[in-house]
Amino acid sequence: MKKILSVTICVAAAWLASASVSTAQAQSGYTQTRHPIVLVHGLFGWDAIGPFDYWWGIPSALRDGGARVYVTQQSAANASEVRGEQLLAELRRLKAAYGHQKFNLIGHSHGGHTIRYVAGVAPDLVASVTTVGTPHAGSPVANDIAAALDGTGSTAVAAKLFNAFGGIISALAGGALPQNSDAAMRSLTTSGSAAFSQRFPAGKPVTACGEGAANVNGVRYYSAGGTGVVTNLLDPVDGLLAVGSLSFKGAANDGLVGRCSSRWGSVLRDDYPWNHLDEVNQAFGLRGLFTPDPVAFYRTHANRLKLAGL
Repeated sequence: MKKILSVTICVAAAWLASASVSTAQAQSGYTQTRHPIVLVHGLFGWDAIGPFDYWWGIPSALRDGGARVYVTQQSAANASEVRGEQLLAELRRLKAAYGHQKFNLIGHSHGGHTIRYVAGVAPDLVASVTTVGTPHAGSPVANDIAAALDGTGSTAVAAKLFNAFGGIISALAGGALPQNSDAAMRSLTTSGSAAFSQRFPAGKPVTACGEGAANVNGVRYYSAGGTGVVTNLLDPVDGLLAVGSLSFKGAANDGLVGRCSSRWGSVLRDDYPWNHLDEVNQAFGLRGLFTPDPVAFYRTHANRLKLAGL
């Protein structure tokens, strides 16, 4: 009994210590970056649908530490360049409305291509680019889907269905943005991503699974990725990611993006034990037992940006 009581007291003390640290960090401006943080969703993503945030629990945690945070809405499915232009227009609106000079852009999945586009065409607006789970070298899943649809002649039919799905997501999120799921799929294939990187190479790794320049045209580049797939049996999406992981033929991946493909600029870490949705704390924070907290990752990175004067 004494042993159990001792363990309980230790656990409680550790929890209280953690809570005290979090409170102190919030009060001390732990995440208070010089420039606002902008969160950019990936394919078939959204900013918020009712109480369901794409970035589950992340914006509020960053704001609690002092950061100014904007969560944008792009087309749920469209070409990288189209989504990039949508984001660029939003950043210019925010600059005009609030006087912001630069932004720290964080993009998940296809959102990584989106923010790289903006950094490429308007580097004066960008302080930093951070991509999370982005298929910079393309995704075998997109390759296999494109090959299957093209091979069966069902591309047009599938595009209509997925465009409708994307339209529903945008409508529920309060927008009416154009959808082009075929263009989105082509953007995320190996060939589509390679063509995009030829146009926007800033931060591209110098070797197949290496790191790229950390600073290009005054913009800092960071990246992170995961290598988990089925991380929580209570999460129904994990089954779909398990199917997606088959396209990688045994190579490390997060269910949709390969480990090496996620690397860009200065690599923070490419093997977090998260799957593609764990990377943004979905669904509802479900993830593997004893795995790192995604919310803490974003808080720590915001502090990194703060200390870098960004």
